[in-house]
Amino acid sequence: MSVPIPDSHRDLFCNPVHGVLTTMMPDGSPQSSIVWVDYDGECVLLNTTLERQKGRNMRTNPKMALLVIDPRDSSRWIQVQGCVKEMTREGAEAHADKLTQRYSHKPHFYGDIYPVEQRFKETRVIVKIEPLKVSLDAIFR
Repeated sequence: MSVPIPDSHRDLFCNPVHGVLTTMMPDGSPQSSIVWVDYDGECVLLNTTLERQKGRNMRTNPKMALLVIDPRDSSRWIQVQGCVKEMTREGAEAHADKLTQRYSHKPHFYGDIYPVEQRFKETRVIVKIEPLKVSLDAIFR
């Protein structure tokens, strides 16, 4: 059953705060990546490609964990454990542009972050993650 992201921590998904995504490699070992994060009111959203290791891992094993730490207060954080609900190409490039504007203040992912030619070498997707467990903040808080 899906768990909502608490109002107290939604700002971490609406501001340029990086997350650490952990997925599982085929051999069962964890693999972590720095990611840009987003939230649609139901699912945590990531943007990646099917060719990158995290994309391949999530296609094979949909379980994942995401840690987002408030850069102004490291004792304020949220960890989301969840499952990939959907990986869709629909709107993925526009979503990458939205995240590029949030995180870099540049207009386009392809052309400003990655070369335009890169778009033809990869399959960009929005990853919709259903939060199944949410943990908040440090023990001493």
